[in-house]
Amino acid sequence: MQHAARGTQSALGQTSGGMSGEQQAAPDDHAVATWQVIREKLRAEFGATAYRYWLEPVALIGVEAGVARLGAPTRAMRDWVTQHYLDRIQAFWHAEDPNVHFIEINIVSVANAGAAGARRTSDATETRPAQNASYRDSQNSRTSSAANTAQQPAHPQKSNGRTAIASMSDDGISAALDPRYTFDNFVIGKPNEFAYAAARRLAEAESVPFNPLFLYGGVGLGKTHLMHAIAWHIRRTQPHRTVIYLSAEKFMYRFIRALRDKNTVDFKDQFRSVDVLMVDDVQFISGKDSTQEEFFHTFNALVDQGRQIIVSADKSPSDLEDIEERLRSRLGSGLVADIHATTYELRLGILESKAERQAVELPQRVMEFLAHKITANVRELEGALNRVIAHSQLVGREISLEMVQDILHDVLRASERRVSIEEIQKRVAEQFNIKVSDMHSARRARAVARPRQVAMYLSKQLTTHSLPEIGRKFGGRDHTTVMHAVRKIEELHTTDPSLSEDIDLLRRMLEG
Repeated sequence: MQHAARGTQSALGQTSGGMSGEQQAAPDDHAVATWQVIREKLRAEFGATAYRYWLEPVALIGVEAGVARLGAPTRAMRDWVTQHYLDRIQAFWHAEDPNVHFIEINIVSVANAGAAGARRTSDATETRPAQNASYRDSQNSRTSSAANTAQQPAHPQKSNGRTAIASMSDDGISAALDPRYTFDNFVIGKPNEFAYAAARRLAEAESVPFNPLFLYGGVGLGKTHLMHAIAWHIRRTQPHRTVIYLSAEKFMYRFIRALRDKNTVDFKDQFRSVDVLMVDDVQFISGKDSTQEEFFHTFNALVDQGRQIIVSADKSPSDLEDIEERLRSRLGSGLVADIHATTYELRLGILESKAERQAVELPQRVMEFLAHKITANVRELEGALNRVIAHSQLVGREISLEMVQDILHDVLRASERRVSIEEIQKRVAEQFNIKVSDMHSARRARAVARPRQVAMYLSKQLTTHSLPEIGRKFGGRDHTTVMHAVRKIEELHTTDPSLSEDIDLLRRMLEG
């Protein structure tokens, strides 16, 4: 949404904005007073320093039709405020004025106030719904809001010829979409190129190309990003299609609530009448028989109607545990796309993209250092980058390799210690000349069972995973099997010099 100049000072001592092509009236007294109260609450909650650096520069542009519009002077500040403070701004604003359902943060800059006082807004707009608790708890409103959520592209705003949309669901059916998670912001590399291509093809197709699309991979590798990107693209280019995105956990909670309220008919109507159903982290319904049953029937109903289903999980359908065989078969019947662990080149590309979007100059050697050292997942990499940028902006310290090593010492130390169970299995298999698949097999031959026990032992010693989690990584074995393996290898470590030497060598390789 373009904002033109006003050059008018509001009661808060900040420039108010105007709409593209015409001037927007200054915020009314009620809006100004409300914003002042919210600012004081933010100062009290987050402290004077954080308020001065991040919140004080944010200006009130205006309030209209249930939307409160704020302006931040830079992209970095807008992104930081959105990530760290927007939820509290929403809560405070809704407490003061229940009629406000959206908070919109634009990038605005005051340019040459003496001339036209031009205020411009970039092509990126952050909009997030402010939930209405009383409305959400009304059963009649739940039903009507569900229909509205499914049929409308939420809150569309034109910006430089593009549409920025934020999901709005007063009853909480569809989770809010993160405006940062779009196809344009997704960095493509060899580990994720197939999943990206599949997601893009599905989002751009007017009919169902494959059903379901099943995305799987480890934590923080981009599954949720791709799902949000699909939803954004469909809502922007095909607003007539109804989309619901939510986690499997939230699907389960809504089903339980429908059972408790004896309102399963509405539940079925809501989920079986959409064009696109997106369920994130489906592994969370493992062992939940009633939820699996309902999801299975919902799945079938949508497929029979030619509707699109997109699912994500941390492992492939065949490896999901405590999932009914018929549901596992359904999940694997479409296109299964995995996202592998990031490579150095992909991590470097992600850092360069993030730094460019936040308009921050990062020395090349700093990005290369971070890409080498933080390898666990993209989320951790982004968190480290945000920490570096925030420290630089808050204390005015230039970003350098020495500064990064200083402020990220805890993260870097943890990254150096972290070893994955998969890496342990791979190394042990190489050392004992067996297949990695033997780690998950039921084979009990000594040549396979002993290396498997060594891998379990090292997993217990070098990772923070619990015994049940380790057991699941070794073909779904019980935690008592892992306990036995650990005790056995501890015993052999002191009585079998050859095995002890192998274990010490493996530990050095894994920790190095």
